Amino acid sequence: MPWVSLVATATHECVMDMGKELTGAVPACRQQWKGGLLLGGASSPDSPSEQKGSDLSLVGRRSWPLPAWPRSPVSCPPCEGRKRRAQQGRTQEVPRSSLLLWPAGSEGSERGPPLLLLMSARNPGTELDLGSISRVQVNQPAVIRHAEQIQSRRTVKKDWQAAWLLRAVTCIDLTTLSGDDTPSNIHRLCYKAKHPIREDLLRAMNMHDKGITTAAVCVYPARVADAVKALKAAGCNIPVASVATGFPAAQTPLKTKLEEIRIAVEDGAREIDIVINRTLVLTGQWEGLYEEIHQFRQACGDAHMKTILGTGELGSLTNVYKASMVAMMAGADFIKTSTGKEAVNATLPVGIVMVRAVRDFYWKTGNKVGFKPAGGIRSAKDALTWLILMKEELGDEWLKPDLFRLGASTLLADIERQIYHHVTGRYAAYHDLPMA
Repeated sequence: MPWVSLVATATHECVMDMGKELTGAVPACRQQWKGGLLLGGASSPDSPSEQKGSDLSLVGRRSWPLPAWPRSPVSCPPCEGRKRRAQQGRTQEVPRSSLLLWPAGSEGSERGPPLLLLMSARNPGTELDLGSISRVQVNQPAVIRHAEQIQSRRTVKKDWQAAWLLRAVTCIDLTTLSGDDTPSNIHRLCYKAKHPIREDLLRAMNMHDKGITTAAVCVYPARVADAVKALKAAGCNIPVASVATGFPAAQTPLKTKLEEIRIAVEDGAREIDIVINRTLVLTGQWEGLYEEIHQFRQACGDAHMKTILGTGELGSLTNVYKASMVAMMAGADFIKTSTGKEAVNATLPVGIVMVRAVRDFYWKTGNKVGFKPAGGIRSAKDALTWLILMKEELGDEWLKPDLFRLGASTLLADIERQIYHHVTGRYAAYHDLPMA
């Protein structure tokens, strides 16, 4: 099938205006395009894509089944959010969404695999709303009780546990942030990212042909070029993420932070993990925090921006919530708990506060922001706990690499060990599971 391109502007109202620009008025989130059925709302980060400006590139067919789509107009949160902002006299660019195209006349079970039109899903940010931020108070005892309830529940077992652990693997940002990083150990890390679980174990579970890899490889800016080269040589499209902005303390001049981001992007980083200045949070300088993160977002360009809050150094859960909201208002595509270098890193109470901030921001604006716990997540049980939290608070849609990541350097070893036990009935010796 030949590839084609469809050019459209990025000023549409969700997918509704995209359809209007092409064909005229259409029902909510469902359009007809040149004899084909066009639906909005699904994304596929593991599919090939081309993105240039506001072009929509038709990148091929998907060969795996998709969930059933509604046949009647449905409520679209991004559209509703835009309408509310328009009524309040505020305007905002709406993030571009993912679209699916089926051949003409294909309905129901006879529809077959669709053609995929994939556009980048970014958080465009909003104006800083100091009024709503100033009124926030987090009930810390209630949050801690809820965290204890989640941890005390029975976890998934047997085949279900194996399936959840494989999902966790696909959400890992495999990380090395050591002073002794060299091109050789970056190469080994990238190989492990492409082959996170032993091939024979995947074959035993009939998962060897599913393309299971980690979500990204995370390194220092100086090692980005090495990681990009290693992944290109391995023939895979795993993105390279780079920490920046004076990681981990963020105590460097703003000019230096911005230049560090630009260098990492120029070297091939597709994701940037920036660190906020915790002083701005502790002193209540929310305008300064918003402006700084906004400049980071501009410096990232097309690279997705993950904002590290350093929650162990923010003083209170109320500050965690406020910093999360300011970061999302400034355009963060992800909010991340920690650098992994603080005395206290990712904890479940902090996670509850941050994912509820993500949910509140989505309800207010229609913009989906991802969440990344990082630091201290070392066991398969820890990974399952975070997956359960995401499913309960945000639903299945946030259990995918485009909206959920696990920052870890040693977690993968325990997950592979648990999968080895699931397949063989015994635990592996250290030499059975060589790691990067």
